[in-house]
Amino acid sequence: MLSRVTVQPAPPAAPAEPEVAESIVLEGAGVEFDGRTVLRDVNLRVRKGEFIAVIGPSGGGKSTLLRVIAGLLKATGRVDVAGRPAMVFQDHRLLPWQTVRGNVALPLVLTGQGDDADAVLKRVGMTAFADLYPHQLSGGMRSRVAIARALAQRSEVLLMDEPFAALDALVRERFNEELKRLHARTGKTIVLVTHSIREAVYLADRVVLLRGGSIECILDSRGEGRITAFTDGLEAQLRERLGVPDSTLVRPPPQKLRAPWELLGVAFLTAAFLLAWTLIARTQSPLFFPPPEAVLARILTDAGTLAAGAFETLRVTAAGTLLALAVGIPSGYWMGRSQLVERLFSPSIVALQAIPTIVVAPILVLVLGYGLPSRLIVTALICLYPVLVSSMVGVREVDRVYREVFKTIGANWWGIWTKLEVPGALPVVLGGLRLTLSLALIGTIVGESVFGPLRPDIQGLGVLIFYGRQNVDPAGMFAAAAVSAVLGALIYMAVSLLENWFLRYRRR
Repeated sequence: MLSRVTVQPAPPAAPAEPEVAESIVLEGAGVEFDGRTVLRDVNLRVRKGEFIAVIGPSGGGKSTLLRVIAGLLKATGRVDVAGRPAMVFQDHRLLPWQTVRGNVALPLVLTGQGDDADAVLKRVGMTAFADLYPHQLSGGMRSRVAIARALAQRSEVLLMDEPFAALDALVRERFNEELKRLHARTGKTIVLVTHSIREAVYLADRVVLLRGGSIECILDSRGEGRITAFTDGLEAQLRERLGVPDSTLVRPPPQKLRAPWELLGVAFLTAAFLLAWTLIARTQSPLFFPPPEAVLARILTDAGTLAAGAFETLRVTAAGTLLALAVGIPSGYWMGRSQLVERLFSPSIVALQAIPTIVVAPILVLVLGYGLPSRLIVTALICLYPVLVSSMVGVREVDRVYREVFKTIGANWWGIWTKLEVPGALPVVLGGLRLTLSLALIGTIVGESVFGPLRPDIQGLGVLIFYGRQNVDPAGMFAAAAVSAVLGALIYMAVSLLENWFLRYRRR
């Protein structure tokens, strides 16, 4: 008799856990600087939406690890990151020539992709300060702007290199709370480098301990809460009495009026100059050294002729300066970006600058004649060198840290040139422009005295000075020279006003 066997159905298989996408994968990553190992065999996997804190002693490789993830440093081994990470640097690296709104708008302006600046500023509570410059903000407010710029990139991964290191304890705690809410609201993958154990444990899902360039351990910190004995009671009372700690606006002091003694000093020096001129004129023949009153009388008598001559000289000066800028700025930029180009061309440029104008002018007359082209070339050659040097030095003055910001955003060469290199070099270029225009005026007057009048009906100041010398008319010559001096002072003042307007973002 066969026994009945009951076959039990197999238990249902446990559902497979869904795979969690990973935003960052490092396998065997390593970095060496000058033969010294900074990172060694780093293995780290960060899940999408996870908050990782990296702590460890100074010099352990924390910032280097962040720069590897950001793509600012190349490492051996495998480095996979979802998209282009956004980075908040420890020193904020806000462009000083851009307002708060302009800094946050950089991702959208440079790449065409990113969130609206005003919308992001509203999220970090900085809408009211959108039109201020970085030097008008406190450290906490700059941190907010730096975070806002990173958020505007629409990056899945947010890297933060000790963004709150310079803040006091109360403000830092406030920012911890804001960052925790920000992470919960955006779901971004965040990697934070910090020296604060309390901050790391409170904020992160996992804490990575990095020592000597290697990961010593990774601890799960979810649910640990804030490590402190003062989360209630006395701390709560102090919070209530002190109010919510917040950043403060740093308003620059109003610009001081010029001290009276400065105006008196200018008047004294002018009077001393006129007195010395008068005393010297009394010891000389009026045919060679006229007194100030004779020169003033001649200026009033020939006011129309001198005004027309000043306008003619100014016209040629402006055109020659524009020619020098058109040649000198691109050449200086090229030399500033490449040491090889500088080494190749700088000897020839210095040699050309050392050739006297009196030697170049006859050659130009033979080739181009006495017309406007010869005059413009003489003017441009005289003022080309300061334009070229100031452009070269200005480009090199653009700090490398700002270039890293643009690299993390993904800016192309046009965005780097227009938004970083041009405004970054502008202070040096404008400083060189003061000397450039002074030399251009001299070059124009020299050219006019060599080439003669450009048109029979209008004579430039150089021609008037030359005719005054030829006709033994010292009063006329001194009058034209005095108008030239006044014109040079006005040009200098105009450049100073232009410089103040363009560089209004700087701290006074």
